[in-house]
Amino acid sequence: MTPIELSRTVLRAVRCAVDEGELSVAVPERAVVTSPGPGGCGDYATNIALQLARPAGRAPRQVAEILRTHLRGAAGVSEVAITGPGFLNISLNREATQEVARTLVSEILQQGSQYGYGYGYGDEYGDSYGPDDTLAEQVIALRVPHDTRAEALADTLVRIIATQGGRAEVHHSEPNEPVDLRPVPAPEDPAPLGHDAARWALLHPAPHDRPRITADHLVQRESNPLFRVRYAYARTRALSRNAAALGFDSVPGDVSEAQDLLAPLAEYPRVLSAAATHRAPDRLARHLVTTADALLDFQHTVLPLGDEKPSAAHRARLALAEAAGTVLAGGLSLLGISAPEHL
Repeated sequence: MTPIELSRTVLRAVRCAVDEGELSVAVPERAVVTSPGPGGCGDYATNIALQLARPAGRAPRQVAEILRTHLRGAAGVSEVAITGPGFLNISLNREATQEVARTLVSEILQQGSQYGYGYGYGDEYGDSYGPDDTLAEQVIALRVPHDTRAEALADTLVRIIATQGGRAEVHHSEPNEPVDLRPVPAPEDPAPLGHDAARWALLHPAPHDRPRITADHLVQRESNPLFRVRYAYARTRALSRNAAALGFDSVPGDVSEAQDLLAPLAEYPRVLSAAATHRAPDRLARHLVTTADALLDFQHTVLPLGDEKPSAAHRARLALAEAAGTVLAGGLSLLGISAPEHL
């Protein structure tokens, strides 16, 4: 079962509850499913019960209990738990988990640098799943002051908003004129850091946080988030080269055990949507760090060890690593930062 299919399963549960008179609500057009948040469990979570509680005139946990009854036993679902104020946490059976992983990796490799672009994603799959499409075909004015950091944010948002089908136009405001972006300015000129490190220094902190313009952004060690992201991408390219030297290539397969890496890859489209909607490139930057850390933990399982022969498992792991590289390179490109193949 793919996330899209799970979203439709959740909507069918709502429809069944309405048809049987258990809930008196309009069936929504969309059921959002995401990775479980803090305190959650299972493979996916949905806030549909919280969404329906007010129109149903019930407490969210009561709505969740009703929907859990209809979700249990659905094809591919092994367990449904309720956490927090009423989140439904859904566990998939082994076969369904394998299919989700295989489909996700195949989708990323097929779409390449376009993966996560909300406009095309929504066109292909409809409104039942995927990023919010409220920016599609909109022209968004970004009025910014004459400031290095504000201009870097605006330049990045032009690209990020375009991934959601919108078009951003940047205008410089004169003194005392209203602005749309006014981040905390950099304490000094970041240019001495070089293009890539300077952009990361300006974009990685939230706009309301004061950026650090220090040589730490140039250090090639684990303490530097930018280094980890770029190094992780370089490692994915090295894994592909090493696999070719060993005589095998990537084939999407069962990598369901690699949930720590699969989860940020699956969340990438929604992160792009949130970064565009909230004018927050820092969300993308932080997500790339999460993805890179997961890849660096996973990379050691990709290639055969010793006298071990390449197997279907190695091909599937290589495909997952290449999918992660696709996301890392795409995200860095949106931030205006290069992704070196050798580092």
